[in-house]
Amino acid sequence: MDGIFYAKAAAFLGAAITMGFGSLGPALGQGIIGMKACENIGKYPESANKIRTTMILALIVVESSAIYCLLISGALLIFGTQIG
Repeated sequence: MDGIFYAKAAAFLGAAITMGFGSLGPALGQGIIGMKACENIGKYPESANKIRTTMILALIVVESSAIYCLLISGALLIFGTQIG
C-alpha cells in the first residue's frame, strides 16, 4: 500500500515541478520578446505592423513549450489518479 502512495505522490510532484519549471522559461522569453518589440516600435513607428506580426509569431513559438508542459502535467495527473 505504501508503494501506491509513493507512486501517486511522485506523479503529483512531477506534475507540479513540470508546470513550475516549464512555465518559467516561456514567461521570461515572452517578457523579453515584448520588451524588444516595444523598443523597436518606439524607434521605428513606421514598421509597427511588421514588428507586431513578427512578435506574435515569436510568442506563439515560445508558448508552445509551455503547452507541452501542460500536456505532460495533465498526463501525469491522469495516470497518477489511476494508480492503484
